[in-house]
Amino acid sequence: MAQATIDPAEAAKFDALARRWWNPAGPMAPLHAMNEVRVGWIRALAERQPGFAGWAATTVLDVGCGAGLAAEAFARLGAAVSGIDAGAEVIAAARAHAAAEGLAIDYFQAAPEEVAQAFDLVLALEVAEHVADRAAFAAALAARCRPGGLVVLSTINRTPRSFLFAKLGAEYVARLLPVGTHDYRRFVRPAELAAELRGAGLRVIAEAGMRFEPFGRRWRIGRDVGVNYLMAAVRA
Repeated sequence: MAQATIDPAEAAKFDALARRWWNPAGPMAPLHAMNEVRVGWIRALAERQPGFAGWAATTVLDVGCGAGLAAEAFARLGAAVSGIDAGAEVIAAARAHAAAEGLAIDYFQAAPEEVAQAFDLVLALEVAEHVADRAAFAAALAARCRPGGLVVLSTINRTPRSFLFAKLGAEYVARLLPVGTHDYRRFVRPAELAAELRGAGLRVIAEAGMRFEPFGRRWRIGRDVGVNYLMAAVRA
C-alpha cells in the first residue's frame, strides 16, 4: 500500500535522533518534559468517555511513536499498546527500551494507512506538522479508530507567537530542539485541524493549550492554544 502520509525527509530527521531519544537532557528533552501533562490530559479525557471499561480493557495505537515516550506511559497504565513509526532506528530504540523496562508493547515500522486493526484510542502526538498530507493522515487515523473511540493529536499552531517561541526560540535561542526540527509553514491552526478531522468523519470534542514555563522548565495545560495544543475527536 502506498504510504501517502509519510514524508521521508521528515521521518529521517527523527530517525537520526533514535539513540538519544531516551536521554532526558538530549534533543528530545522538550518531549520528555511535555509527556506527563499531555498523557495526563488524554488519560482524564479517555476515562470520562461513555463505556470506558478501564485501561486493561483499552487498546491504544501510538502513531509516529518515536522511541516510545507516550506508548510506555499508556502501557504502564495497563493498556494494550501498539506503536508505529516510519523510522527503523526509532522503532529499534523503542523495542529495546520497552524490553529493558519489562513492557510488552507491539512496535512496528509502518504508516497508519497500513494498519489493519481498529483501536479504542489512537494517538498522533507531535506528528501532524511532519506528515506529507494532513487530510490523508486524518483519514488514516479515523480508519484506525473503532466506532466510539478517541483520536487525540498534539501539534503546533501557526501563529506569529509560535514562530517566535516554537521555531526561533526553541531551535536557535534556547537550543531546546535541533535546528531544522520544525518548518513553520507546516504548523497547523486549530480550525484547519478540526476541519480535517471532521472531513475524516470524526467529531471534535475537546481542545486544550500546552504552555511551556521556561524558568521551571515544565509544561502546563490551559486554554491558550496560541503555540502548542491538543485536540481530541470521537469516531461516530
